[in-house]
Amino acid sequence: MRLPARLLMFAAVFALLLPLARPATAAPSGTFRQVTGFGSNPGDLQMFEYVPAGLPSGAPLVVALHGCTQSADAYHTHSGWAELADRMGFAVVYPQTTTANNVQRCFQWFEPSEYGRGRGEAASIVQMVSDARGRLGSDGGRVFVTGLSAGGGMAANLLAAYPDVFAGGSIASGLPAGCAASLLQATGCQMNDQGLTPEQWGDKVRGAYPGYAGPWPRVAIWQGTADYTVRPVNADELRDQWTNVLGVPRTPSSTHDLPGGTTRSVYGDSAVEVYSIAGMGHGLPVDPGSGAAQCGTAGAYFLDTICSGYRTALFWGLDDAGEPGTLPAPDGLRVTGTSDGGVSLAWNTVEGAASYVVRRDGAEAGTSAAGSFTDTGLAPGTSYAYTVAAVDAEGRPGAASSPLTVTTTGAQPRCFTANNYAHVTAGRAHTSGGYVYANGSNENMGLFNVFVTRTLKETSPGYFVIADSGC
Repeated sequence: MRLPARLLMFAAVFALLLPLARPATAAPSGTFRQVTGFGSNPGDLQMFEYVPAGLPSGAPLVVALHGCTQSADAYHTHSGWAELADRMGFAVVYPQTTTANNVQRCFQWFEPSEYGRGRGEAASIVQMVSDARGRLGSDGGRVFVTGLSAGGGMAANLLAAYPDVFAGGSIASGLPAGCAASLLQATGCQMNDQGLTPEQWGDKVRGAYPGYAGPWPRVAIWQGTADYTVRPVNADELRDQWTNVLGVPRTPSSTHDLPGGTTRSVYGDSAVEVYSIAGMGHGLPVDPGSGAAQCGTAGAYFLDTICSGYRTALFWGLDDAGEPGTLPAPDGLRVTGTSDGGVSLAWNTVEGAASYVVRRDGAEAGTSAAGSFTDTGLAPGTSYAYTVAAVDAEGRPGAASSPLTVTTTGAQPRCFTANNYAHVTAGRAHTSGGYVYANGSNENMGLFNVFVTRTLKETSPGYFVIADSGC
């Protein structure tokens, strides 16, 4: 949605400041990168992902949605999800919106055309899940979504519209599913009790995917008692909504005192859990440090109280994702041959290894019983990063080797410099809403006219990326 100028003042309510630049408590072991070409992308979002080194096929997948004015990179750096992914063994997808969608870079949880099943931003996020599952071999029964503020509101809507995709969710300083149907209604949702019964809140979820009979996702709710941007009443409404959907009492079955002034209230058999942090304002709870229950980096709207990611991961059962193996990383990873569509590798074997797993760009490419492997079906003239890890007799991969970048032979990238109108006419780009997007990558090239000139690189047939800085 493109916001009219008269409504921009309302968008400030959703704004989150950019987080402060502070170092993470632990350096991630894997790869954080942008992924392009993940689908038709009706919501015009960008996809980023973090894949720990040596992540095996069948691992869980977490989708993490940033707050307003934030970015995927900032959320990756501060939220703690990368640290937890390394420790527990799962991949993270970070959807990112832009000012072309919303002036404050908010996910549009308040627009039905963006959060309904099969529509807009919600559909783009589900396409990211499908893409990641296909490449990484993620466990389709262990896909989860979490988000902060506007990202939390979108997470709630995704749980309602796609309960067949997400096994669980976590909503931090967020809004109930289906609370608003316009930007004007959004302010009222943030600030006021909507006066709905639990049944009415539950109906908003059930109406998002008519005819769906379950199972429904488990939901964790995080809220500061001193949040004046998204008032604590939203946590009450979320509790009412999801206990009604899941058919459990609104009275907690137990309560627990946790660090950081946090009270954990459990509903039913942990179908819903509410975490209330005394005196905390608007933001995501983190707890920097090296302890087992710590994660994240403090900054603006990343508040040093308790590691919400760790507690959420326990709630989802991600701590049972499996312990890594102890075999050392193979050394001597090298190229033994390349072709237009293949790469042959070799490495020094590891004592005690039952097999080896080879990963290409963070995803499993295959396994080998010896110290060699040939990867096929690749694009010509394209670079790929490989690692290899030894697998023990119990099927646990050990440490991954240092990455090796290999380029296939064949067609080299071609570059084209022209105005946006000419790029569209030549079939290298397409238009949407007055803007031009590169075919394949869907990168925003600017306005559809003859006054904007861009350079596009064709990295594979029909796939173009912006290359203004050089080709």
